[in-house]
Amino acid sequence: MLNSESDLVQLVQHDKWMMDIMHTVKSLDLPDWWICAGFVRSKVWDVLHGFDERSTLPDIDVIYYDDINIGEEREKQLEDRLNELALNLPWSVKNQARMHIRNNASAYTSSVDAMAKFPETATAIGMKLDDQDGLVIAAPHGIEDLINLDVKPTPYFLEDKDRLKIYEERVSKKNWPLIWHRLKVHQISP
Repeated sequence: MLNSESDLVQLVQHDKWMMDIMHTVKSLDLPDWWICAGFVRSKVWDVLHGFDERSTLPDIDVIYYDDINIGEEREKQLEDRLNELALNLPWSVKNQARMHIRNNASAYTSSVDAMAKFPETATAIGMKLDDQDGLVIAAPHGIEDLINLDVKPTPYFLEDKDRLKIYEERVSKKNWPLIWHRLKVHQISP
């Protein structure tokens, strides 16, 4: 059963595939890096649904924060490097120091600040390896919604009707309950 962050850490520590990915990304030595969103969320939902096989991930979201080099071409170079290190994985690398521009938001101050402004609380979670290869979790809204199978908008998306509309469209398009039937998707009309 998953009840705490330490349970989540143990879950990932016992998943060789996930740990190999963690070590691969750590080898890039990126500033303020995290593997987030579906990488963590899908693992938890799979376990809580009793799946024997891992659900397919559309991408592996790697984020970092580098306000010195915010060019998108750097992200593509990093994706290419990850593909050299671990072929056949759907890498997505994004520098959160520039993503506020794409998201029409105020500048983010860190990767965790950017995560706090993801659409869903259950997706606003990341993990990385520290200097001693210990797993670290960033969960700006906690892990309760994730482990309780609740899909809710983050406070950032709740505070603005246009963002709330984006949340509604996103959860409709993703249609996660098709895979994870026990999810409770909270619809909040703007």
